[in-house]
Amino acid sequence: MVRYLFFRLLHMIPLLLGISFIAFGVLHLAPGDFFTQFYQNPSISQETLDRMRAQFGFDRPWYVQYLLWLNNAVHLNFGYSLENHVPVTQLLWERMGNTLLLSLCSLVLSWGLAIPLGILAGVRRNTLLDRLISLGAFAGISIPGFFLALLLLMLAQRTGWFPVGGMHSINADYMSPWGRFVDLLHHLALPVLVVTTAGFAGILRQMRGSLLDVLRENFVTAARARGLAERKVIFKHAARNAINPLVTVFGFSLASLLSGSALVERVMQWPGLGQLILAAVLSKDLYLVMGSFVMAAMLLLLGNLIGDLLLYATDPRIKVQAT
Repeated sequence: MVRYLFFRLLHMIPLLLGISFIAFGVLHLAPGDFFTQFYQNPSISQETLDRMRAQFGFDRPWYVQYLLWLNNAVHLNFGYSLENHVPVTQLLWERMGNTLLLSLCSLVLSWGLAIPLGILAGVRRNTLLDRLISLGAFAGISIPGFFLALLLLMLAQRTGWFPVGGMHSINADYMSPWGRFVDLLHHLALPVLVVTTAGFAGILRQMRGSLLDVLRENFVTAARARGLAERKVIFKHAARNAINPLVTVFGFSLASLLSGSALVERVMQWPGLGQLILAAVLSKDLYLVMGSFVMAAMLLLLGNLIGDLLLYATDPRIKVQAT
């Protein structure tokens, strides 16, 4: 296992290099850079802008810029955010906590609800309960996240039951620690509901389908023939094998923690990484976008690795080989 982990982590290095190289090249396919938007500003001379472009290396070929950026990134220096006037690492670190809070809450809620409901729908196949659960799942898959966010914001504005955007109330600084915690949960409710809906629906449908496939297997028939209780057959034999295909999906869910809530953060004004990255792309803040890409790529690779390790832990038939 240790040897396998070592080789998997070692393989991540060329993958990260390739991803960062391609991302850097694609970003330079778009015309102009961060300073292009200021060339029409009469209060800033062209000489000043040219000097600033040279200062940040934007006057050099893109592959030279990439090598300079890579040399700094190896030393954990991802550059300077031109739009926000702070180091990229500091900016990402400040916003990452907010996005992880939103994403982890939705991840726990979606998996905690989808797995038991998927098992229930599979066991009660073609009953009214199964149809109601499936209807809710199809509705969750069909409704776009940003549209659901707009509907919930309209509900919050008309009823006053929930705050309309933001992470804290205006008077949060004057609240007690418990009051600030409750206020945070109040602001977190609607964004978590939106992010949870789509993921919950997809996992539920996959769990139901996987369980139905396993229930047709011979070992399930054999377990029933031995006189085992139906509950034991479902949860000890069928559900345990049916959940294996979803373990890989769980790895990709970890990888999408930072990107899955981007539109929701934008619509609901949640101060997270998604909103920050979207603004960085629009303003062509190169180093902030590259730092975000590298972080997302690392989460993707680590999520994939965690999914493989969980699959190995849940299915003893799988033998890990370091190849």
